[in-house]
Amino acid sequence: MNTLLWVLVGLAAYSAGAFFLSQRGLVPASVKIRGPFTTIHTKRGRDLIDWIATPKRFWRAWTNLGVGAALVIMAGMFLFLLLQGIAIVQNPPAPSQVNQPQNFLVIPGVNDFLPLSVAPEIVFGLLVGLVVHEGGHGILCRVEGIDIESMGVFLFTVIPLGAFVEPDEESQQNADRGGRTRMFSAGVTNNFFITFVAFVLLFGPIVGSIGVAPGMAVQGAYDGSPAATAGVEQGDRITAVGGVPVGNESSLDAALLGTDARSVSVELDGGDSAADRDARTVTVERSLMIAGSVAGNPADISVEDDPVSVTRVNGTAVYTRSGFAAAVGEDRFATVTTERGTVTIPIGAYLTRVVEDGPLAQSGAPTEPGLIVTAIDGQRIVSSTELTQALDRTEPGETVAVEVYQDGSFQTYDVTLGTSQQDGNGFLGVNIFPGTSGLLVTDFGVQSYPAGTYLELLGGDGGPDATGLAGTIGDSPLATVYVSLVLPLASLVLGIPNFPGFTGNVHNFYAITGTLEFLGTGVFLLANVAFWTAWINLQLGLFNCIPGYPLDGGRILRASVETVVSRLPIDDRDRVVTTITTGVGLTMLASLLLLVFGPTILGG
Repeated sequence: MNTLLWVLVGLAAYSAGAFFLSQRGLVPASVKIRGPFTTIHTKRGRDLIDWIATPKRFWRAWTNLGVGAALVIMAGMFLFLLLQGIAIVQNPPAPSQVNQPQNFLVIPGVNDFLPLSVAPEIVFGLLVGLVVHEGGHGILCRVEGIDIESMGVFLFTVIPLGAFVEPDEESQQNADRGGRTRMFSAGVTNNFFITFVAFVLLFGPIVGSIGVAPGMAVQGAYDGSPAATAGVEQGDRITAVGGVPVGNESSLDAALLGTDARSVSVELDGGDSAADRDARTVTVERSLMIAGSVAGNPADISVEDDPVSVTRVNGTAVYTRSGFAAAVGEDRFATVTTERGTVTIPIGAYLTRVVEDGPLAQSGAPTEPGLIVTAIDGQRIVSSTELTQALDRTEPGETVAVEVYQDGSFQTYDVTLGTSQQDGNGFLGVNIFPGTSGLLVTDFGVQSYPAGTYLELLGGDGGPDATGLAGTIGDSPLATVYVSLVLPLASLVLGIPNFPGFTGNVHNFYAITGTLEFLGTGVFLLANVAFWTAWINLQLGLFNCIPGYPLDGGRILRASVETVVSRLPIDDRDRVVTTITTGVGLTMLASLLLLVFGPTILGG
């Protein structure tokens, strides 16, 4: 509330100061101030627009294509916003990070999903979008014989929010409806074209020149974990453990599970960004800790910030996950001693979800979350890793006996496995919580960065680090575009950390190869510029296709309604046009307000 108060005070002070200067004639005539909003007008640049508009046939043909696309998208945006608004009223969603009002603004640092680290690329993409959008309006004004009154920029205090081309009102009214419609659609047509070009460059030569560097990328280490104590930190790549090469998270797990030694040597590559973090070897003194937990786990342990240390299992001192599994043995229950006390719990792989039409559910198993898989075909399952390894050894169509624990009893189900879209092995149809019995138990304590997965989702070669997530979503160009658009919100949509781009702290996870290798790390800058330029231009185009005034969609709607109504046998055509366009516009405004503020007001 204090931050909001200071923002409001600042806006009030700016508005008062601007009004004071304006009243005393100290503000140039080209600058118009209305509260915190400022527009700066100029007549310069009109000769350049006249020259660009010279090939009139080309521009008319180009925007005729844009008119068709705009009409289709307008209809889609109308239905989407209308249905979303109705859904929010009928069943208000609980407030969450994604539906907070500030996250509808394309402002780095204010929007939770647009970090300041890529602010220059986002601002560049926004400027490109505004220039081609308003430039398109200006060019089509001259193509259709509409005079330009002025051009300029639109500011919120001193923050640029947009650009504008102001047509001469009388000249605009004298133009035919087709000409006005083409002029209104020119901006979104150009935005969609820039989106297409940026995506072609991104998915082609740019991503094709980026590969995954060898080793497991470290996103971070848990506070107080053995890895953090040894100096393993964000940006490092783990290349070997105990002399065993490490290529990704799975191979790191295998290397750690392959030895019960408490001390292990870890080879790291810190990249070239910091000389003291170049290739080095550290010794990690392993100890067991619970770094995370799922609600409702049988141990009733909740991990908020600091990890919880594990000291004994069945009375045996343990320091590693392999030691944990050995202490459990074939027992289905184990007595676990932590710094929070001792508890006896069933031990196995905890399922957070059982797909209702998946193989396990079809075998008769319950679909409520909280099932714990304790054995497959008689083989003891102690952790999520063991369950994954067991499934990797199966084939689609194979029938296996799956033993599960729920509500105090064990049941065994004969399950005919499906086909995993990721690797082609047997598929159980479940989501598995990492660790043991709903507890993220680790003896190392690092979090991996899905470098290969991001590259694969952008159409590149993800290498051994890829999860196959791209294949589960789809391999078509449209699917790749969709995935790229949701990557900044990946934690909500794809279940992986949000992807802001190839920022400096992840350069060490990638290698520059291929056509653009001569650019070095400049390839990352090109990738970020192309990614955010495409992302923002598509957002600008879609937003301006909303059929509500003063957006382009609202103006196209009015011109289209005028064309239809002019052919109807009615008297007061202007009134009918106004009624239709105003009704649609108010519906869109109400839907937008519900989309932005509804979850906070109705769902709180």
